[in-house]
Amino acid sequence: MLWDIFCKVIDNFGDIGVCWRLSRDLASRGHEVRLWVDDASALGWMAPELSADGRGASGITVMPWPTDEALLPEVVPGDVVIEAFGCNPPERFVARMQRPEPPRWVNLEYLSAESYVERSHGLHSPVWSGPGYGLKKRFFYPGFTARTGGLLRETKLIDEREAWAQDADARAHWLARLGIEANPNERLITLFCYAQSPIQQLLDALNQSGQPCQVLLTPGHATEQARAWPQPPQSAVRLTTLPALPQPDFDRLLWCADLNIVRGEDSAVRALWAAKPHVWQIYRQEDGVHADKLQAFMDLWMRDWPHSLRQHTEALWRAFNGLSEPQALGPALAALCSSPEWPAWQSASARSSQSLAAQTDLVSQLLEFVTQPG
Repeated sequence: MLWDIFCKVIDNFGDIGVCWRLSRDLASRGHEVRLWVDDASALGWMAPELSADGRGASGITVMPWPTDEALLPEVVPGDVVIEAFGCNPPERFVARMQRPEPPRWVNLEYLSAESYVERSHGLHSPVWSGPGYGLKKRFFYPGFTARTGGLLRETKLIDEREAWAQDADARAHWLARLGIEANPNERLITLFCYAQSPIQQLLDALNQSGQPCQVLLTPGHATEQARAWPQPPQSAVRLTTLPALPQPDFDRLLWCADLNIVRGEDSAVRALWAAKPHVWQIYRQEDGVHADKLQAFMDLWMRDWPHSLRQHTEALWRAFNGLSEPQALGPALAALCSSPEWPAWQSASARSSQSLAAQTDLVSQLLEFVTQPG
């Protein structure tokens, strides 16, 4: 089928990150994708396989979504139209969807573990006004349970991760290409965070733990804040800055690390598939609802964990997300990095990831969703 996916870049890379992964997964299964985006600049490093004209060997064409609708390219809408995160496709495009057999119109929603997702997934939303009058869209909610739309997970992702874990030489060579000198005595920690992150407290806690570690700093806030840390002369922490990575390389980075600290939606899901201990910094919302979203996910992800492990992990996540005092971060991290909590954290994370992988992936569900009658 031909898919039109609409994406507006709000303030970070999550929107375009999710839409590019979705486009790649669809294209890998033989579909054609037009990705309409108002700011494609991040694809320069996220998807270097794209050619100058926005075409890639993957069957994806990046289309400009201009501010002035009069400049919108004259194309016939495809078989499926995806509006990512309620971004509202251009009216001129919606008007072209009016035909005897209109495209399937899907509103791909944000990821959440809250209970409303199961109730809302698949609901119809008739259009009562404007150029889309008479058409209907349906809500598609990603999620963590069988009654949701699942998570983006390429068909061979878990097999690729396992093969990567078995090839120590390939990992060492790949890390060296990024300027990462792997030391078996150090723990590798990736850091990808928002501006409002307690990085000083995190690095202090890692240093005070006495366990040698190398913190891999992604471009932007992580690098800027870590550079401001007054690192002691004799430190257990080694800082390494990274370039911006294409999505497949970012996945490999998470697979190589011992602990992943990630932010937003796209990177959080990739950390789940890495099956390693991780900390999720959720996107902060002014009305504070992110606290409930974070708690809902912790309740699901850690539901079968030992009490002590869950208690310390939740304390770390809450402190890193600004939902408790930053001083709580140090004791929680110290407990998790010590024996026997560290191996327990590794095992519990792997089990939770394996359980989640038993769920049907998002694209497989989406394909069934758009081909159902009605």
